[in-house]
Amino acid sequence: MRAACDIRISFHPPPAELRRFFTTFYMAEIRLAPGETVTDHLQPEWANLRFHSGSLPVAEAFDGTLVSGTTFTATGPSSKIVRYTTGSARVWGIGLLPLGWAKFVAAPAAELADTVADGNTQPAFASFRPLAATVFGAAPDTPAELERITRHFLERIDAPVANEARIVAIHEALIDPDVASVAALVARAGGTPRTIERLCARAFGFPPKLLLRRQRFMRSIAQFILDPSMKWIGAMDFNYYDQAQFVRDCRQFLGMTPRQYAALDKPVISAVMRERARIAGAAVQTLDGPAGGAVRR
Repeated sequence: MRAACDIRISFHPPPAELRRFFTTFYMAEIRLAPGETVTDHLQPEWANLRFHSGSLPVAEAFDGTLVSGTTFTATGPSSKIVRYTTGSARVWGIGLLPLGWAKFVAAPAAELADTVADGNTQPAFASFRPLAATVFGAAPDTPAELERITRHFLERIDAPVANEARIVAIHEALIDPDVASVAALVARAGGTPRTIERLCARAFGFPPKLLLRRQRFMRSIAQFILDPSMKWIGAMDFNYYDQAQFVRDCRQFLGMTPRQYAALDKPVISAVMRERARIAGAAVQTLDGPAGGAVRR
């Protein structure tokens, strides 16, 4: 039986100057009985930084890599689920858009794709350690914590981003459901296939073909989680040829069948997705546009 879990989520849009670098800043307050823990599965997403106060989590990548005992966990862009276990805690999450990765992280995204890391020891995340050390004060204070996060990034906003316009163009193509092939993505973004491949590795973490498949799959997952009455057949993105193709993607990205995933307890991620859809416009961050926030169609 799952432990009784009280989860409160608040989403905070970055200021206008930062919006093109981040999905959202969000605070999750997880309250459990003493000694109890809750486990959930983080879906494929863009990179995330998470700062923890209270219980320290155990994060397990799809390949079995474990990270525990740290106040700062970081995940690269992901195409696989991450198993996440925590007790009572306050957690600040920062979602990095591809342009945000290119600007603030000192490594190509492909090098850290589908990984979980201790941000306090992984060199690529060294620039965020001063924030990890100071974001929480002596007592919980969400406005003050948010101000520290915002100030940290505003103080670093002047650093240039190489290939910014092309990264944005690739991102715009990826979130358009009508762009369903690599050839269409290259035509939309401009440049050569090799240029697009290289920039995807630097800022997005994966080859263009996999990114398009992930977008198609995540549009389907978002539909299903928000309205399970649709069933999988109703939630499937229109770019799927048939249900068998969707099932193959489910095994690829989640490591299980759609039925197995539907049966999973999702106490944290379901609450996050519902609130995110209400506040930010999209249930999952992979559907956010390059200007920050969801693209409404």
